[in-house]
Amino acid sequence: MLFLSRQTVGRHRHLYAGSFVALAVGVFLLGLAATATAATIAYRGPSAGHIGVTTLGGPDTEPQRVSVSTSDQDVSGLQTVLSMVGVISGFITIFVIASTFAFAVASRRRELGLLRLIGATPGQIRRMILGEALVVALAASITGAVLAQLATPLLLAKASYTELAPVKLEPASPWVPLSIAVGVGLVVALLGARAAARRAGKVGPIDALREASLEPPRIGPVRVVFGLLFMAGSILLLTLIRPSSGEAAVPLAMFTPMLLVISLTLLAPLVVPFLGRLWAAPLVAWTSVSGRLARSNVVAAPRRSASLAAPILTISAIAGSMVLSLSFAADSAAAALRDGMLAPIVVTGGDPTKVAATPGVGAVDAGHPVQFVRMAADYAQLEDAEGIDPAVAVRTRQVTPISGSLTALTGNTVAVSKEMAGFEHYRVGGEVPVTFLDRTTVKLKIVAIVPDSFGINPSFLLPMELARAHAPKAQPEVMYVLPAAGTDPAELVQRIQGAVPADVWEAEQAAGVRKGNQFGLVLLLGPAALYSAIAIANTLLMGSLQRRQEFVTSRLLGATPNQIRRMVLWESSLVGMVALSLGTAITVTVGALIRHAMTAGVPDVPVTIPWGVLLGIAGLCLTLAVGSALAPTAYILRVVGRETVVHQRQ
Repeated sequence: MLFLSRQTVGRHRHLYAGSFVALAVGVFLLGLAATATAATIAYRGPSAGHIGVTTLGGPDTEPQRVSVSTSDQDVSGLQTVLSMVGVISGFITIFVIASTFAFAVASRRRELGLLRLIGATPGQIRRMILGEALVVALAASITGAVLAQLATPLLLAKASYTELAPVKLEPASPWVPLSIAVGVGLVVALLGARAAARRAGKVGPIDALREASLEPPRIGPVRVVFGLLFMAGSILLLTLIRPSSGEAAVPLAMFTPMLLVISLTLLAPLVVPFLGRLWAAPLVAWTSVSGRLARSNVVAAPRRSASLAAPILTISAIAGSMVLSLSFAADSAAAALRDGMLAPIVVTGGDPTKVAATPGVGAVDAGHPVQFVRMAADYAQLEDAEGIDPAVAVRTRQVTPISGSLTALTGNTVAVSKEMAGFEHYRVGGEVPVTFLDRTTVKLKIVAIVPDSFGINPSFLLPMELARAHAPKAQPEVMYVLPAAGTDPAELVQRIQGAVPADVWEAEQAAGVRKGNQFGLVLLLGPAALYSAIAIANTLLMGSLQRRQEFVTSRLLGATPNQIRRMVLWESSLVGMVALSLGTAITVTVGALIRHAMTAGVPDVPVTIPWGVLLGIAGLCLTLAVGSALAPTAYILRVVGRETVVHQRQ
């Protein structure tokens, strides 16, 4: 059967070329993420930059001895980003491969019917299709793995000495990560082909007698059930995106669209025809014949239309949701900076003593930075903290306690932010076991829960004397200055080196957050967007190249080449608009929830919608869809023109 599979793959090279390219690119992205992650794991920073601590343990966990890195040469940020890149790329790969194999099988119904007519059993048909998938997957996975290995040094060179990896990274042994990528490619291909093989086994001998490639009018109940189950799971995740979600809101905003895409892809043969009719209504009224034909093609072949729409839906939903979520996160950060600042002047760097001695300065809030390792039940985490003078800090920034009192912030005590207290279930009167970087272990008593103030207050505030005792050489990074009575803040800014008005500093910090979000977005979605663009082009090319006989028949019936081109134009546009409509619905839903979750309780939060990026994603998807359909159509029409002349002479 494998020999027959190799022969059929060779005979249908134009069909499986798209699957080969899609899978090779998917394995390339997965392999690149895996080899780069292996390089970060293999990296060993300075041995002095680690502290050994013991976790607390809990009812279900025993205390464990762990080592926590305290070096600024930390590559965990790059590991996190690479993991997310792998998840997104793997997710898109599964759907692209599933849709391309489903389309390839749907395009061969007549051939499969002939095989059934000459005695092939459904089981043999299924094994043949799975064998074809295995042949294509082996070649594509090996190709993608080799390309990933060749590109790894370039990626590591670009990632080294950046915010995510402030070190020099060298390639590690590639065998394990590339083996994982190849294995994932094989599994993805077989899983993607499994449903197509099952449908192929149901093709009856009567299909050999059909000239038209008609699809079954209904989809299976199993597909509907799983589609509804994933939809229910998506709704559950949507309900979790709320103000109490905290930092978990952004990951939820990333993974929820994935479940929605799975659900809508499973239910697409039911959804696509319905939306296709709606979008086609004005088109039919305007174009008459070509628009009507386009609508009929989309409605009459729901499986094919769903396969063509899948990659567009995937990238538009995921990219759109992440773009909108990160933009709203930056808006929320800007509002938090504005509401958390009370002082009119901010000084970066400099000597607190000199700043305090400047004429016209009323008070200087110079927090003393310090770090410690916080022990939890089953992990230990390096945390940033700051020593403050409560009497001054309450006048310069928003640290008025929600519960407890800052007057008790003396000795081995700590004030905890509201968000951290919610995550760790801290309460006033509780204790936080910590180990400072000087290896001193203490239990800090919680005396206050203070409001969250992103970019201004860390999650832990300590007494000034405690911070200085454990980090005597640290210097304040930012100082908040109050002018003396009768002093103009604008004039005082001119007297202090490094001083800026608070609103200017807030704008700079917000711009930095937005720039960082954009950088992360490029890292996360750049490879996935490139892959999706290739997948969209592949799928549309496959769809157009399979319509040769249809175009011959249309030409014999009197259709002109321009009419056929217009029909293909409107049909690809309809499929693209249907997919973009679903992607837009997901983006708007997730965006609205994430904005509510991030801005609840914060007044006057600006709304920044990156219309250029969102419209660019939609325009690129639509352009690729139309261009990938029209380009092969022009080639086919030239060939069809010659065949039509031959048919007419006969």
